[in-house]
Amino acid sequence: MDQNAARKLLVEALARVSQGDRDALRLVYRRTSAKLFGVCLRILGDRSEAEDVLQETYLTIWRRAAEFDRSRASPVTWLVAIARNRSIDRLRAGATVPRMRPIDDATDVGDSTPDPLEQVETAQWHRQLADCLGELERRHAAAIRAAFLDGATYEMLAERMEVPLGTMKSWIRRSLVKLRACLER
Repeated sequence: MDQNAARKLLVEALARVSQGDRDALRLVYRRTSAKLFGVCLRILGDRSEAEDVLQETYLTIWRRAAEFDRSRASPVTWLVAIARNRSIDRLRAGATVPRMRPIDDATDVGDSTPDPLEQVETAQWHRQLADCLGELERRHAAAIRAAFLDGATYEMLAERMEVPLGTMKSWIRRSLVKLRACLER
């Protein structure tokens, strides 16, 4: 799932959470709990405390989902802010003593989503690959897609397309050479 689709899914789920939809909260939890736990753990430095604060975070999300405004922040940014604030509140209450790093280090929690430049480069590469596949003969392009995107074997493809195994291997070998030349342009 690309970043925009994931963001849209979270926005829709938060809207449903604001209406009391427990399944939507489960979806938000499944998609974000690892990241939010990482934020809590980085700030608090204690696994048990981080787990407690994570639970408080999702209770807050349940109660305040209607306050989420997609025009002001992405869903993940809003959720991380809640986790961060809950963790800071726990620190200030003196419930735990930070053992590791300053609170500002919480901004360094890794985000697995690609940055905008990577997204643009990936989109351009996908577009170029699609264009190059479009230059191949229709059956050859279908064989390449099935072999490399679906994991079909040469034998499966030869049977499916009703050609001899040697022919299928030749199609794929020649098509890969053409694709490489096209992608290097």
